[in-house]
Amino acid sequence: MKKFERFEGVVAPLDRANVDTDLIIPKQFLKSIKRTGFGVNLFDELRYLDEGQPGQDCSQRPLNPDFVLNQSRYQNAEVLLARRNFGCGSSREHAPWALEDFGFKVVIAPSFADIFYNNSFKNGILLITFPEDVVDRIFAEVAANEGYQLEVDLEHQRVITPSGEILEFEVDEFRKHCLLEGLDDIGLTLKDEDAIRAFEQKHKAARPWLFRQSA
Repeated sequence: MKKFERFEGVVAPLDRANVDTDLIIPKQFLKSIKRTGFGVNLFDELRYLDEGQPGQDCSQRPLNPDFVLNQSRYQNAEVLLARRNFGCGSSREHAPWALEDFGFKVVIAPSFADIFYNNSFKNGILLITFPEDVVDRIFAEVAANEGYQLEVDLEHQRVITPSGEILEFEVDEFRKHCLLEGLDDIGLTLKDEDAIRAFEQKHKAARPWLFRQSA
């Protein structure tokens, strides 16, 4: 997992509440357990005018011109602005995989579904919760200003608007540490690799009969 660094990115507004994980990445694309390759099918039912299938060449599919991610002003967006209860529905980890593969580093919303919240942090995506009135204001500013960008400073837990306004946010210290250091569950385990190896050697020496291979 890459270390989360301070950055300034374009904001894409997804103005709907209760976006579930099936809308984020539809069920037919869940056949792979690789973490990459899901970005082209992010919000598939909203982005395209036809029904998507696994392995399909998406470059040839008809795009929905009304969908936000297909509009030129939001190309290369790294911050997704959403409404309440984002990520509800099933627990599929493919949802944050698709968001990350598309290029989103941050999602801002008034609230998130619990399992999606946990999965996102484990996959390097920072979720920021702001009150609904603050989210409403950001939506209005994004609509009024093409190329609207937010600066995200995880270390100091703040978002800085183009006008210089500082919006502070809360984040669990452990999750913050993992993002800043680029540590997923595997990375956290490997930090104790020497201790694990020492334990295994001690265990093998104390109980050698457990490790004897049968003839």
